[in-house]
Formats: sequence, structure tokens, C-alpha cells
Amino acid sequence: MTDTARTYGGALYELARDEGLDAQILSELQMCAGLFRQEPRFVRLLSTPSIPKEERRQVLDNCFGGRVHRYLLNFMKILVDRGSAGELAGCERAYRERYNEDNGILAVTAVTAMPLEGELRDKLEAKLRETFKKKIELTVTVDPSVLGGVRLELAGRRYDGTVKNKLDEIRRILSGTVL
Repeated sequence: MTDTARTYGGALYELARDEGLDAQILSELQMCAGLFRQEPRFVRLLSTPSIPKEERRQVLDNCFGGRVHRYLLNFMKILVDRGSAGELAGCERAYRERYNEDNGILAVTAVTAMPLEGELRDKLEAKLRETFKKKIELTVTVDPSVLGGVRLELAGRRYDGTVKNKLDEIRRILSGTVL
């Protein structure tokens, strides 16, 4: 995440929090950032200096006017004016981090070989809640290469309890052993 994204996303969060709109704007910001990720040509259009700023701002009005809060719409216009439309995803991440911190939420990604559903997912969430004393926002990603077990990614840390990781450790030990 860039300093620009951190600064702008943080400023938007502070405004939304002060106005009691933090959850609403987070939801809308996530939707907009998702659309920007899905449509990189749209971001290029908004970043094209040969198109006058007013026209680019009008594109935002046409696409998002009445669909998102005016604070968010004006925020996106500021990004476009400053040539930073591509920073929206980073701004969303900075905003979400601040929101999660203020609301006692820990975002966790669990990487497993097969989908983690039902009772197993509930048990993992309960254990994480108990361990970290926070609300858990769990995202499960499937990666067959882990073979089994689970890798957790949270708060900039990685806890790797996968079979692949254990096999890699054994491989490193054996490669350093002289026979």
C-alpha cells in the first residue's frame, strides 16, 4: 500500500467515522474498489490526462451518482483530479484496516487444500476469537498445493501448519545432513 493510499484512505475513514457513516462507506468503498479491480480499462479511462478532468468527473457522476454516498463520490473525484484513480484499492485497504482496528475486528485468511465449511469453519473462527479476543473476519482460500492442514495469514503474520510446509522443513533438514 502506498503512502498516498494510506493517507487518503485514512482521511476518508476519519470523515466517515466522525459522521457515523463508517460502515456504510466501507461497504460502498469495497464495492467500488472491486469494480475498479474488475475493470482496469475504466481506471485507465479515469486516469487519461488527455480527457478533461470535468469529463472524467462526469463519468464518475454517471456511474456512481445516487448509488454511493456523496462523500465517497467526491473522494473518488479527488483521486481522479490528482491522477490517483489507481490508488482506490489501496485506499479501501487503508480504510478497512482503520475500521477493523476501531471495531475490534481481526481479518484472517485461512488457506486450505479443500473448502473449509460448516462445523470446521465455525470451530476455527471460535478458536481465533478465543485466542485473539476480537471479532474475526474469516476468508477461506483453497490452494490444493498445501496438501493438508491450514495456513493462517493475519495482521501481517503467517502461521503455517500445512503439510507442504512440514515436508519443506524435512527437505531442508535432510539437504543439510551429511550421510
